[in-house]
Amino acid sequence: MTRPLAVALLAIFTAAPLAHRSLGEVAASVEVRMIEVVGEGAKYWPRWRGPSGQGDAAAGPYIETWTAKSGVWKTTVPGRGNSSPIVWGDRIFLTTGYGNGERLSMLAFSRADGKQLWETFIPQSGVEYVHPKNRFASATPTTDGKLIYASFGRHGLFAFDFDGKLVWQHKFGIIDNQHGPAGSPVLYKDRIFIYQDANPAPGQSAFVGAFDKATGKPIWQTPRGETVGWGSAIVITTGVRDELIVSSQRRVAAYDPITGKELWTARGMNFEVIPTPVVGHGLVFASSGRAGPTMAIRPGGSGDVTNTHVAWTSPRGSPFVPSGIVVGDLLYLINDMQSILTVYEAATGKLVYQDRLGVAIREGFSASPVHVNGKIFLTNDDGQTFVVEAGRQFKLLRTNELGEQTLASPALVDGTWYWRTANSLRAIR
Repeated sequence: MTRPLAVALLAIFTAAPLAHRSLGEVAASVEVRMIEVVGEGAKYWPRWRGPSGQGDAAAGPYIETWTAKSGVWKTTVPGRGNSSPIVWGDRIFLTTGYGNGERLSMLAFSRADGKQLWETFIPQSGVEYVHPKNRFASATPTTDGKLIYASFGRHGLFAFDFDGKLVWQHKFGIIDNQHGPAGSPVLYKDRIFIYQDANPAPGQSAFVGAFDKATGKPIWQTPRGETVGWGSAIVITTGVRDELIVSSQRRVAAYDPITGKELWTARGMNFEVIPTPVVGHGLVFASSGRAGPTMAIRPGGSGDVTNTHVAWTSPRGSPFVPSGIVVGDLLYLINDMQSILTVYEAATGKLVYQDRLGVAIREGFSASPVHVNGKIFLTNDDGQTFVVEAGRQFKLLRTNELGEQTLASPALVDGTWYWRTANSLRAIR
């Protein structure tokens, strides 16, 4: 076989779903789902990607068209940061950083008028190197309605009460992962999870850990060997057990959320991984790198499951920064290196369509997409939001303008969009 022919055949087979569809068919019959926020918190937007954990908002009277001048209020956010706003009750919370990271803080705003209610600066020692696009406050906080929890890299995990009082802090020490930390903390029962992949340093190594949400004390910490990683973990249930999923450098791994024991690993990720995994049709979907791959993995396994539990994989259209979204039978991915929307059949990996959103710009999308009322909303770094009808044919309904650089993902509550732009927080309804 000639080398050109071999390369061509390899491209065909790696771009297509695996030949046997039995894994996808079996996975679709298994109850695998993201552990969502329930109770009062389900009414709000209490964590990264909302109550669903994957950008799916409950139906409501959300407008689909706006301009740079739209909105019921707009307020200036001090400092800079890429963390997304979270919402509980009548308040909005987000993090920010000043200068070169010398001062970092948690902020609270009123949902009614955008008025800043308080700002609490964290105790810190030294500053971290971060990528210019990452900034110093990229991790989105989370709340259970009692405390607000936030990760500030080397400075640690923090908990604040709703009046802005610092309740506890757990320090991590130096975290060197090339571009600075960015992963958001995840609440689960009595604990909060975070993973920090980093180059080994004195007194510090890569880990995934569980911390008591009342005190910040470690419950368990499991060492990891990965050196870079900026994503957020998720917690899923397989119907038999719960699993903490970490998608990072070279592999996707699952841990027991109670003990921290590694349950399974699937190899195939690229060197750099940012997107948060999403779940649907019995599968966990994880994307990596500037050109893929995206992997569809059936959870619930043991040990190295690369050859047994990967239902399909494809290098086409994978994102570098934004996370994917599952709506109905389809998985939507925005490739931020070429501004191309790629849609797959979630269960099988069959390519449904690809189309461009706006102008092709390298690393032009950072915000992750959201879905509400049968539409997918995808926002690029220039503040343009592309409204695409969910379905098997590409239908761009409109393009909206925020008029400002936008790297954070929106929060949707009670018919109102809450956007954090480079310098502002605004409400649109």
